[in-house]
Amino acid sequence: MSQLTKRALAASLKKLLARKPLSKITIADITEDCGMNRMTFYYHFQDIYDLIDWICQEEGERAFQGRKDYDTWQEGFIALCHAVIENRAFILGVYRSVQREQVENYLGRVVYGLLLDVVEELSAPYSLPEQDRAYITNFYKYAFVGVMLDWVRDGMQQPPEEVVGRVSRMTRGQLLLAIQNLADSPRP
Repeated sequence: MSQLTKRALAASLKKLLARKPLSKITIADITEDCGMNRMTFYYHFQDIYDLIDWICQEEGERAFQGRKDYDTWQEGFIALCHAVIENRAFILGVYRSVQREQVENYLGRVVYGLLLDVVEELSAPYSLPEQDRAYITNFYKYAFVGVMLDWVRDGMQQPPEEVVGRVSRMTRGQLLLAIQNLADSPRP
C-alpha cells in the first residue's frame, strides 16, 4: 500500500508540473489531485523536494534494472536518458524551478548507484580502499551528470544512444585505468 500511495503522489506531482511551475505547486495541490489528505503526504515525505528525490530514485532504479555492470552500464545510461525523455515535463519543471545544485544532487544519487556497481566490479582484483572506490565513482558521476544536464538544458535533442555512445568512447578503458592507478597492488 505504501508504494502505491507514493506512486499516486508522484503521478499527481508529475501531472501538475505539466501545467504549472514547481514554485506554484503546494502539497495541498498534490494531495487534492490524488484524493489524499496532507497527513498522508507527510507520512511518506518531508516536503515536495523529498518527493522529487524519491521520483528520481525510482525512475533511475527502473531504468537501470539489471544493467549496472561493466558490460551493460551503457544500456542503463541510455535507459535513464529515455526515462528523462518520457518524464520531460517533470524533468524540465524541476530543472527550471530549483537550483542547478539540487538537480545535480538528484541525478547524482541515481548515477552514483550505477557507477559504484561498475567500480566495485572492476576493482575486485585490486586492493583498493573504499574511499578510493568512492572517489573514482564520484569523479565519473560528476562527468556523467554534467553531460546529462547539458543534454537536458539543450532540449534533449540528441538521441540518448549518441550521447551515451560518445561518453562510452571517451571513457573506454579509463575507469579500469583509474582503479589500477589508485590500487595498492593486485590481490593474489
